Amino acid sequence: MSRTYNFSAGPAALPESVLRRAQSEMLEWGKARASVMEISHRGKDFIAMAQKSEQDLRALMAIPANYKVLFLQGGATQHFAQIAMNFARRGQVADYVVTGHWGEKAAKEAKTLADVRIAASGEGGKFTAIPPRASWHLDADAAYVHYTPNETIHGVEFHDVPDVGDLPLVADMSSDILSAPVDVSKFGIIYAGAQKNIGASGLVVMIVREDLLARCPKDIPKIFNYAEHAANESMLNTPNTFGWYLAGLVFEWLLENGGVAAMGERNRAKADLLYGYIDSSDFYKNPVEKSARSWMNVPFTLPREELDAPFLKEVEGAGLMALKGHRAVGGMRASLYNAMPLEGVQALVGFMKDFAARNG
Repeated sequence: MSRTYNFSAGPAALPESVLRRAQSEMLEWGKARASVMEISHRGKDFIAMAQKSEQDLRALMAIPANYKVLFLQGGATQHFAQIAMNFARRGQVADYVVTGHWGEKAAKEAKTLADVRIAASGEGGKFTAIPPRASWHLDADAAYVHYTPNETIHGVEFHDVPDVGDLPLVADMSSDILSAPVDVSKFGIIYAGAQKNIGASGLVVMIVREDLLARCPKDIPKIFNYAEHAANESMLNTPNTFGWYLAGLVFEWLLENGGVAAMGERNRAKADLLYGYIDSSDFYKNPVEKSARSWMNVPFTLPREELDAPFLKEVEGAGLMALKGHRAVGGMRASLYNAMPLEGVQALVGFMKDFAARNG
């Protein structure tokens, strides 16, 4: 077996025990005598699994009863537009706080359907910090305020929930959901692509306050209408059955390993170890303001660009994969999602120390 420590930003590593269980159940799931991908999503076995996965997610995140949990398709990118379609019709202002690539993309997609205002942006500082809350210019009548709590590419993360008063707060939590405790009641909508901390790509989990569903317009196709999906328990059409099943296994794994609070402690320890070494080194640099550094995605650079290729070749040979930084920022990036064990980060730091000693 040649599995490595996988630092991919997404699709990302899954817990090995989850993969092994999925492997063992691939041909025959439970008492179905068939794969979970081969049975009806309206049958009692699949419905029971779907209900349990929702219950487990509610327990993990302490989701209040007045929030609906949806298991949707399309990836978070589809929902950049679909959220505006449902909650901010043409002519209605929607405020966006942009702290990196994905916030920019969300605003751009929403502009096709709503009057998007950039209430605050970190672009002037090359997305290395979070604009202070006092500098945000929010419209008191905005349909919602959208932000990205963790920017996967730039490695910038909010470590508290911004106060936007009575305006519905919409969060793209694709890369930090379930990584630490969060107060769901402070949000109008939380949505997340599954391929980082939840499971397989192609699934989107959405947590939406019920009163907001009344805004969903009746003159859009039902397949795009969140209220219709909620009324049909996420089965308006055939869902991503395997993705839903795999998410349920991850939720069980999280509960068995201490829940979200325990994940938060583990993730802080992993991030502290890697940032601590980078800060102590004259060889590696992280550009992000310390108060805004992501626990999930750690970008770093080497002192000379010509060292990038040999670093990547050697690090993969050492059993550490997917460390190349995004083309938008270059350098390296280590993603430390829930499935990455502390031992993987220790191995990375050990390699980094050796590489620096040989190339400094």
